[in-house]
Amino acid sequence: MTERFTGNFTQQEPIPEDGIAAALEVLRHGRLHRYNVAEGEVSQTALLEQEFAALMGSKYALAVASGGYAIATALRAVGVGPGDRVLTNAFTLAPVPGAIASVGAVPVFVEVTEALTIDLDDLAQKLAIPDAPKVLLLSHMRGHICDMDRLMAITDAAGVTVVEDCAHTMGARWNGVLSGRHGAMAAYSTQTYKHANSGEGGLLISDDPDLMARAIMLSGSYMLYDRHLAGPPAEAFERVKYITPNISGRMDNLRAAILRPQLARLEDQCAAWNARYRVVEAGLRDTPGLTVIERPEEEGYVMSSFQFLLLDWAEGEVQAVLRRCADRGVELKWFGGAEPQGFTSRYDSWRYADAQAMPQTDRVLRGILDMRLPLTFSLEDCAQIARIIRDVVSRVYQGAG
Repeated sequence: MTERFTGNFTQQEPIPEDGIAAALEVLRHGRLHRYNVAEGEVSQTALLEQEFAALMGSKYALAVASGGYAIATALRAVGVGPGDRVLTNAFTLAPVPGAIASVGAVPVFVEVTEALTIDLDDLAQKLAIPDAPKVLLLSHMRGHICDMDRLMAITDAAGVTVVEDCAHTMGARWNGVLSGRHGAMAAYSTQTYKHANSGEGGLLISDDPDLMARAIMLSGSYMLYDRHLAGPPAEAFERVKYITPNISGRMDNLRAAILRPQLARLEDQCAAWNARYRVVEAGLRDTPGLTVIERPEEEGYVMSSFQFLLLDWAEGEVQAVLRRCADRGVELKWFGGAEPQGFTSRYDSWRYADAQAMPQTDRVLRGILDMRLPLTFSLEDCAQIARIIRDVVSRVYQGAG
């Protein structure tokens, strides 16, 4: 009998009971706006920022409306403006180049490797030319982290500021250093499919008082910045408060209340995701025609999704894998399609960016298949999913029916 999976790839875990209780308390008192506090009260949002800064080991943290807003705020804070060129991965999701475009800047794409990380050789070449871009928006796309030691050596030598997009790497590490602690600023997402779920939301960290003061003013603090427990000292705001526009994008207390208990459980959640990832990885290893992404020892990953490669397969064969897996209940997304589908698009879909030749990236994108791994799946579910993918890929690769 042919196996068929019956689980739901978009069903997340319920919000923890203490998060629900905290949210109900906010709803009952009605003070959802982060700066609307009773006498002697500290807002849920300010507490979330304080706790997230401690969790990430950063001096400062800011909670905002979305991960994309966090990225755009970081770009503005480091000085990116209209007409500036900003380097970023060619393999990423639309909010990353979208954040660059939102500040009037121009994305300049860097090739991707078969490890699904930014190509550091291509990055070095793009920084070796005259008038090279001075900012890199580094996307740790789908949880894959490049050699951060080498990357920082390249960017430091070129005088390039790094902003990290850690939407998929909250709690991950490179050589023991938390993702987001290498660059000048780092942005995280709490959208439903990320490592903490508030529907929408974002977090921004930095150790630089001037950058964070600008970010807080940009987010819409007005002159209430002293209510930020994880903000820089008052003198940092004195330098920027009259020259920084208010581009309101604050997080509210309801979402912060939901997030705080989730962040307290982050380490256990990360371990649970990785256990599921490893079951799928073991089930797919040595499948004919399928390439498993090998992870370096230095990478302490957190994987709430799974990617594999069907390198150099014909489009019709990849489509056959997608179709047959879907018929058996396994939802795979493909980054090689000519047209965007759902959340999946590629660099040549973003026509607000200059057209660029990316032959290495084109080859890799044509082979990337992507799958969510929600914690509502059991380890047995993950083993079954791997068996189904293995069977389908093997049959298509060998030309079987």
